[in-house]
Formats: sequence, C-alpha cells, structure tokens
Amino acid sequence: MSNRLEDEKSPYLLQHKDNPVNWYPWCDEAFRKAEEEDKPIFLSIGYSTCHWCHVMAHESFEDETVAEILNQGYVSIKVDREERPDIDAVYMSVCQAVTGSGGWPLTIIMTAKQKPFFAGTYFPRGRQYGRPGLVDILEGILVLWGNRREELLKDSEEITAAINRQDLSRRGKSRRDNKAQDTQSCERQIFQEAYRLFAQQFDPRWEGFGSAPKFPSPHNLLFLMRYAKEERTPNALHMAVKTLDAMAEGGIHDQIGGGFSRYSTDEKWLVPHFEKMLYDNALLLLAYLTAYRITGEEKYADTARHTADYILRELTDEQGGFYCGQDADSDGVEGKYYVFTPEEVKSVLGEAEGEEFCHNFGITKEGNFEGKSIPFRNVRTSQGRRPTVRQEMPNRTDEEEEKGQIEKLYQYRLKRTSLHKDDKILLSWNAWTIQAFAGAGMTLKEHRYSEAAEKAQHFIETHMTDADNRLYLRYRDGEAAHKGQLEDYAVYALALLELYQTTFRVRYLADAVLRARQMIAFFEDEEAGGYYINASDAGRLIARPKEIYDGAVPSGNSAAAMVLQRLALLTGDMEWQRAAARQMEFCAGEIQDYPAGYTFTLLAMAEAVYPHKELVCCVSGKISEELKGRLAERAAEGMNVLVKTGENADELAEYAPFTAEYPVPQEGEMFYLCEDGACKAPVRDLSALGIALQ
Repeated sequence: MSNRLEDEKSPYLLQHKDNPVNWYPWCDEAFRKAEEEDKPIFLSIGYSTCHWCHVMAHESFEDETVAEILNQGYVSIKVDREERPDIDAVYMSVCQAVTGSGGWPLTIIMTAKQKPFFAGTYFPRGRQYGRPGLVDILEGILVLWGNRREELLKDSEEITAAINRQDLSRRGKSRRDNKAQDTQSCERQIFQEAYRLFAQQFDPRWEGFGSAPKFPSPHNLLFLMRYAKEERTPNALHMAVKTLDAMAEGGIHDQIGGGFSRYSTDEKWLVPHFEKMLYDNALLLLAYLTAYRITGEEKYADTARHTADYILRELTDEQGGFYCGQDADSDGVEGKYYVFTPEEVKSVLGEAEGEEFCHNFGITKEGNFEGKSIPFRNVRTSQGRRPTVRQEMPNRTDEEEEKGQIEKLYQYRLKRTSLHKDDKILLSWNAWTIQAFAGAGMTLKEHRYSEAAEKAQHFIETHMTDADNRLYLRYRDGEAAHKGQLEDYAVYALALLELYQTTFRVRYLADAVLRARQMIAFFEDEEAGGYYINASDAGRLIARPKEIYDGAVPSGNSAAAMVLQRLALLTGDMEWQRAAARQMEFCAGEIQDYPAGYTFTLLAMAEAVYPHKELVCCVSGKISEELKGRLAERAAEGMNVLVKTGENADELAEYAPFTAEYPVPQEGEMFYLCEDGACKAPVRDLSALGIALQ
C-alpha cells in the first residue's frame, strides 16, 4: 500500500512511496498531525542516487518492525535535499553542530515546532560496526519523550538557539573584520593564502589534494588556473592540470561511456563512488575547457567532448532540460554496471583487439574492484609513468580504432541492467550546464553544444517560471514546483551572461539583469550583507540559512558575487557596482580563516582585483559569424565584450548606459577597448588592437 509520497514528483520520494513507513512530504499537514497527536517528528533527508540512502532504505524503511515503531510513535517526513536545499542546509548545520560531521542520509528527530533534539546520518537497523541501531534509537527516544520530555525540549531549544547564534556571529564578523581594510590588498593576501594551502595539500604522487577520498572540486582547479595566469605562478597551473590529467586517466572517469563519478574512494583516482551527478560533470567540463584554452593541448578538448557527449546522451530530456544524475547501483550492487573481465572484452572485440584493449585500460584477470576491473588509462605505476602502449606495442591501433572499440563496449554495456536515472530537472544545476555548453560550443567550435545550451535556457523560461516570472526550483513529469532559491537566481543569471558573451543577443543580457534584480529583492540581507538561501516570502523554518562555503558546487553567495561583479564590469552601471562592492565586503570577511574553502568566491574577487578589459564592438548591419566567434573567444579568455548595432542600440543602452555614447559606423566595425579603467583609441580592425588583446 502506498503512503503519502505516491503523488510526489521527486524520484527520491517516489523510491519510498511503497515503504511500510507512513511517510509525509514536508507539509503543514504533517506538522499539524504531530501537534495534535503529541508526537515527535522523524525527518529523513537524502537524494535518489545516494548509495547509503539506498542501504538505509532497504535495511530499515522497508522493515515492518521499524515501520511499526515510526507509524505508532512518530510522524515521519521525507525530504529530497535537491528539491529543498533550504531545509537540508538548516538541519545539516544541526547535524554538524551536534555530531561534528554530516552527510546523507541525514536523520533528524525534532518537535512539531521543527526544533531538533537528535541528529545523525546513516544508522543500521540494529547495532553494528560501532553504530547504534535505528530501532534502539527510536525506542529510546520514545521512552524519553514519555518520561523525560523536558530534557528533550531543553535540548531542542538550545540547539535551535545555537544555530541562530552561529549565524548571527558569522553575520557580524564579515562587517567587523573587514571594515577598515584596504579591500584590494586584503583580497590579494587571501588569494596567496589559498594558493599556499593548496600547495601544502597537493599530492605529488597521485595528484589531487589530500588523501582518500578525493573529490574533483572543479572550482578549486579553476581558481588555481586563474591564479597561475594572474600571479605568473607555474606551480599553480601544474597542480591544476596534473589533477585534471589524473582524473581523466583514472577510473573516476568513465572511459567507456564518458562523464565522471562523484568522487574517488582511493588516492589514485581509480575506484570511484560510481554515482554520476550533473553538477560535477558540468563544472568539470568548464575546467577541462579552461585547461584547453590555457595550454592548447588536445587531450583536454577530448575529455571535454567526452563529458559533454555523456550529458547529451544520458542526461538530456527531449525538451532540452538536463537530468540530475545516475545511480551507482544496478541489481543492488554498486559499480556492477561499469566493470569488466578480460573474457568479456575479448568476447566483444575478439582475441587480438581484446588483448590490446585490456592492456590499454588495465583490465586484468585479478581485477581492481571486487574481482573485476574498472577501466582506466593504464599509463603509469607507483614508480611513475609506464612506457606508452605505442612503445610497448608498435602495432597499436590508432585513435579512431580505439574509439570504435570503446563504442562496441559501450553498446555491449547498454544490455546490462540499466542504472536508475534521477530524471528531475533542477534549475541551478541546469544553469551550470548551460554555462558549460555555451563555452564548449564556442571553444570546441561545435554548434550542437551551443544549441543544447540555448534549448535548455528556453526550457527554463517556458517550463520553470510562474505567472509572476519567478523561477521554480524543480521540474519533473510535466510539473514545476518549489520556489526558486538563491542559487537558482544567481547561477541562472551567470548562465544568461555566458549566453550573451557567446551569442551577443541583448535579450540574454536583459534576462540576466532581471534575474539579478530579483535575487537582490528576494534574498539580500540588507543589514549584515550577503544573501539568504531562501526567499523573503518563502515558508518559515527555524533559521534562515545563509551559505557561502563552496562545497560540491559553488555556493549561492559565491555565484551572487560573480554575477554582480560581471554585471558591474560589463554594464558600467553604478547599481551593479554598489551591489558588487557590498557582496565583496561581506565575502572578504567570511572567508579569511580558510580561503581554500571558498574558491568560487575568490574567482569572483579576482574579477575585481586583477586587471580587466572591456571591449565594445560597434557594427554597421548584422555581425558576421566570423566576427562573433572571434569576440566570443576574447570573452572566454576573460574580456567583457559588448556588441552594439543600429538595431540593438537602444535596448543595449538600457542595460549598459555608457554604450549610448559609442557611434555605430556607417560601414564596417569600430572597436573600443578599455583596460583596467583606461580606454584606448578606437580602431577599425580587431587585429589592430594587437598586443592589447593578448
């Protein structure tokens, strides 16, 4: 029999609709029931591709004994963290404060007033591996609820107060600590400290940072590449590209189907946690494109294509939106879908080609993962780089033949039990992907990527906006739901700016301005600075969270800093300059203690601190595709580019007022370049700008 989740759209909630637990979604009905029946609330937060969420579901939430305890003694609520990041942020901060750590599944027990008194993550059904069992926890708390409730209520009040005090403390700090400092000097010091921390943590043997597990964290690599360029620090670039190399060669990169898994469980980037998430792949696509633009090495372009093609093939809705990700498990076994034996490979490719492929991709009889092999680029040992396959096997097939082998194995793999796909469409993750695809189309000169970016943006405007032109957070199965949150507006505005800088259609700039203004109106903390996760008119929680730390994805506040700074430079409008300055002041105070944890914020600061260039191109008639491509390349390298024509002059001046003074020539083009606040003499030929464009 289904519970109250059966009418939900979230794949995660629907995974639990047939549990014997009488689950509610987060709703007023659940809280009223808890109040009326004098019961505590059991809150469980996770997401559909979370391996340990599956484990806890099978062990406990499908168990009749657990269900009986929950149904009789509690009101049980399920939340998809990807649909309600505001709820997740509040209660994850509780878990971290109470236990010192966090993760998913997130387990909270609280009052009907949403005030928590117990927090943890995964719990087995019964006590094992040093963990208390869920049954014991649930029964023990019911005893306390009946006999010593005052203690639980006191704990809940203290925890709630502590969470709010923590927020107030952080809010005060940013203004207090940064008030009297020279902002530019302070920020340069912060950049240097972040680089120093990364240099300390770099693993010279296996690349990446720290020890196992290792996470891709593409925004860290983007920061290092920017720092290397601006500070002329070759080691920063070395750390970034060597990490990109190691990931591309490793098992974390699906060598057969493309795309990257969420993280590596070992230090070698070999054995991944196999789930694939859209946001990881979008941000990694941006990182590999950046490495390609900096180094010119085709291997980075190849990895970028492999990643983009994976998203198009596996995670793209026919209407243009992008799905969230794919599960790690098939047939209840993590990684089963991805591994091979030599016999399997040879059965598909034949003896000779199979032998060669196994050599190239590390597929052995012994295996590297539970008796089978995760394919990886077999190019090094613990002692260093091994001889290339071409050196060891002079008759090795060329790249095209290898691609053919990979395609055959991909088709073979498709016949296996398919992976669960989280097919909801999240606006912020789609916005990161739009940025990546817009950049890929321009950098790789492949229109299919640009077309995918514009199609996804059209999908958002068509299906994920309400009657008041506000954004929705999620779309699935014909339904858009949940008010957009800070990261939806901030990251989407960034995506729109990227689309403008690759197409030069003013409507994208206009839409970016609209979303940035909505972001300020609904999310800004006018008193203390920064932006809240949830809107001012959103449903009330026990705290109004404000997040700046750049975790798996950059925070909404770091994305806000970036979009405000880019609008300030691109438009020259004082509205955006003031807003950007307020946000930079807030961020500088927040991140001083550990700047390496806030690298996307640092990238936003870099836009303001380091020398910048603005280029206005005035064109008679329509801009040619050739010129558009050349200007887009300049934008991709960090230049702020505007294109004015007789047709768009008035509209452009509305958003970039200073362009009203730039005349459109009677014929041809005129280029106006400014560098770090100083403008050059106009020229008629883009190439005449010469060194200034380098």
